[in-house]
Amino acid sequence: MVPFALTPWGPCAAGRLSSIVLTAGAAQRAAPSFSQPRFRAPHWSPGRTGLSLGALAAALLLAVPVAVIVASLALPRDEVWEHVGGTVLPQYVANTALLLLGVGAGVLVLGTAAAWLVTMCRFPGSRTLEWALLLPMAMPAYLMAYTYTDLLDVTGPVQTALRAWTGLGVRQYWFPPIRSLGGAIAVMALVFYPYVYLLARAAFLEQSVCVLEASRTLGRGPWRSFLGVALPLARPALVAGLTLALMEALADFGTVEYFAVDTFTTGIFRSWFGMDSRLTAAQLAALLLLAVLAVKSLERLARGGARFHHTSLRYRHLVPYRLRGLRALAALLVCAAPVILGFFVPAGALARLSLTGGDRLAGALFPRLAANSLLLAALAGALAVLLSVAMAASLRFAPGWPTRIATAVATLGYAVPGSVIAVGVLATTGFADNALDRWMRAAFNHPTGLLLSGTIVALVFAYLVRFLAVAFHTVEAGLSKIRPSMEDAARTLGRGPLGALAAVHAPLMRGSVLTAGLLVFVEVMKELPATLIVRPFNFDTLAVRVYRLAADERLAEASTPALAIVAVGVLPVVLLSIAIARSRAGNTAAA
Repeated sequence: MVPFALTPWGPCAAGRLSSIVLTAGAAQRAAPSFSQPRFRAPHWSPGRTGLSLGALAAALLLAVPVAVIVASLALPRDEVWEHVGGTVLPQYVANTALLLLGVGAGVLVLGTAAAWLVTMCRFPGSRTLEWALLLPMAMPAYLMAYTYTDLLDVTGPVQTALRAWTGLGVRQYWFPPIRSLGGAIAVMALVFYPYVYLLARAAFLEQSVCVLEASRTLGRGPWRSFLGVALPLARPALVAGLTLALMEALADFGTVEYFAVDTFTTGIFRSWFGMDSRLTAAQLAALLLLAVLAVKSLERLARGGARFHHTSLRYRHLVPYRLRGLRALAALLVCAAPVILGFFVPAGALARLSLTGGDRLAGALFPRLAANSLLLAALAGALAVLLSVAMAASLRFAPGWPTRIATAVATLGYAVPGSVIAVGVLATTGFADNALDRWMRAAFNHPTGLLLSGTIVALVFAYLVRFLAVAFHTVEAGLSKIRPSMEDAARTLGRGPLGALAAVHAPLMRGSVLTAGLLVFVEVMKELPATLIVRPFNFDTLAVRVYRLAADERLAEASTPALAIVAVGVLPVVLLSIAIARSRAGNTAAA
């Protein structure tokens, strides 16, 4: 049985009984549309038009590199495509589908269960686990693949100790192979479940105790209330977190390549770097993009016109349910296992390697590398949040098919490997530089050279194309839980769209905005392919240093900057967890 937070009965529950009747009736379809008939404001207004045009322009700009990739489908196929399509393409499709099914199930179960337990229950260590469950976000998947292979391989310490304890030989016992599809699924699930955990925890914190209490008055137990009320209300957040995790799994190259699992991503890299066919690589990436767009469209169609917001206007402080005995032990194990396996085990392995043979130049290089990484992560995080808020608000206040299409295309970059995005960005910035240079030569006889290509501007642009979906899905999930009647009320008080967004929506979705900023920040800290290709000359980051050492088979030395990436990401993770907990409506600073 899933424990539940139950507070003493009072006017909060009784006064909201009529609203919960609607919840119980609609929960079977997982679409609790609780809003009263709303006043439809005129579709056009200067504020709505300006917001819509600005969001559309930003979305179109970010969609250009993705559109360049999609446009490759119109070009004639070469002999490399014929070879790939006739030999390994079915294997790419099958492995990618199995990978997504396994990772999706893993992150959904781990993230949702952990978020519910630490939000609604209290047990030994629950306060610490609130932020500790985010720690695997700071661990790149390819580093976890390296460390677990080192630990679980035939010559690793685990199997060596097993043979010493049992007296068996190498081929006299069965041990699950780490370099396999199952191993890739396990590693990615441990790395990517925080996407679901973050958004699910923010969604559970934003739910009203009144709605949950009133569900109990209708005879629903804790388990049925969780399934019938809490989960449907959190559906946008869960879908957003799951989408981010699956898109990250699609774009991952280091893990699947190291584990010898052939997916679309490995096919893209092999076609480009192994067979020297950028056209085939771009066409494979375009097919991957179309598959992602189809999955996202199916979820939207399944949701239909259902809305997921709350009718209660009273948000009392959550009173967690205290677990004792076996229930407390079970909850502790469920929440602690992902943290131990997803962070402390690989971090401990990296620390061991660093102590035995770390990077001797780390002390001299770390300040510059860390400053470069932090600068890029902060810029990309702030810009991604601003653009995501503008686009999500535009889709809500002034929806139209141009904005919807441009936003959908602009947020597809997360499923594309960073190197492919880098090529699209270089083609876009190179075209802009050449066009500006020709115009300046013709008009003023003054060449400009390259103003965008090979600069921090181009690199941040590549990060936005790559990671905008991270911020957008998070912000959109938070915005979708706000009742439409809120902006109608703001309009009657003379607030335009921008005023309502700043005064009404922004405070209510503060947790989602902070979550979006942290997600982009941590992702940029770990990003490698786009950084290698687009970065300015002599502008290195911590991730670039890790790659250079690992490429030279100097994994022990690479462990030092890898630990630095982890350490830099830990503090923002902890601070954001605290900010999310305090962002709940009705909370006070003391709470």
